[in-house]
Amino acid sequence: MQKAFWLKIVFLISLATVLILAVALVKNQLSPDAEAISQQTFFEQFVIAGGPIVWFVLLPMSLITVFLAVEYSLTIRRRKLLPEGTSGRIIRIIQQSDSGRLAETIADEDDFVSIAITEAVARGKGDWFRMRSCLTESLQDQACRLLRRIEWMNLIGNVSPMVGLFGTVFGMIKLFNTIVVAGGQPQAAQLAEGISVALVTTFWGLFIAIPALALHGVFRNRIETLISDAVTEADNIMPEIRRSLKKQLPTRTGQTKATIQELGSRGKPKTSGPVRL
Repeated sequence: MQKAFWLKIVFLISLATVLILAVALVKNQLSPDAEAISQQTFFEQFVIAGGPIVWFVLLPMSLITVFLAVEYSLTIRRRKLLPEGTSGRIIRIIQQSDSGRLAETIADEDDFVSIAITEAVARGKGDWFRMRSCLTESLQDQACRLLRRIEWMNLIGNVSPMVGLFGTVFGMIKLFNTIVVAGGQPQAAQLAEGISVALVTTFWGLFIAIPALALHGVFRNRIETLISDAVTEADNIMPEIRRSLKKQLPTRTGQTKATIQELGSRGKPKTSGPVRL
């Protein structure tokens, strides 16, 4: 939680800094001449020339993409979600104690297998077949939650080209308006602004979409692989839980018989001596 909190703080600070810098540069920029255009920096050509669509829509979307990529890289990884030796550790816990204490022992773990086993034992209540069903449901639920989280990358990857296309149309409209104002014979410098908006917004839309969609595919494949491996490890644990339940069954049966006998003895009338007629 602390790591995610600080990542969000850094993201917000970076976003505010970039937006303030972009606005300040736009306000201080003079009308460009031929020499100034040839000496423009990369930031001026690909950020300033893009206009408000780049400053306030596409640039923040790119920062959000970077933030999500970093966060998912830290949270969706094998070392965190499926540590090595998880099934062996859980099996040792079952062998040393029993399945009844298993949920309490691994309740604080946050990997796939531990969460699924904890929910299966807690909801199964000693019924192995019910535990098996709860285990499958838990793994499916965890996979769906992670897939919904990374869907933001897919959304950005599909929306950003549309925003870039919107900027392209906007730039072309400005271009034709400039031609009309100039009486059909505009100077090349007068056309540069509209062309820059059209091309730069398209550039940013593709620049954001390509890595966003690629990362979405990478994280999706990673989640599916981890869930598949988690199912395999959980299948190795369930037979041990079943053996543990069978070991506990005679004890529970004996306790049940003793309880029934005790209740039956309480129900019999007590006599202190021979009954006299």
